[in-house]
Amino acid sequence: MDKELLKKKLGQRIVELRSQKGWSQSDLARASSKDRQAIEKLENGKVNPTIYSLLEIAKALEIPLKKMVDF
Repeated sequence: MDKELLKKKLGQRIVELRSQKGWSQSDLARASSKDRQAIEKLENGKVNPTIYSLLEIAKALEIPLKKMVDF
């Protein structure tokens, strides 16, 4: 899997997990101390997030980090 495909799959997975909670991008941004634009870029596969950013998002979603990257 190349880098671009990985970013796209990760973004899709975050959308899926966020939607399961019934959250908007703004809700996830508030819960993870990020701005909505950062969440949007991540979900659209436009950025390569740090492992710490992913951990913050996983904590906000109340899931283990492993579940976020299980695709």
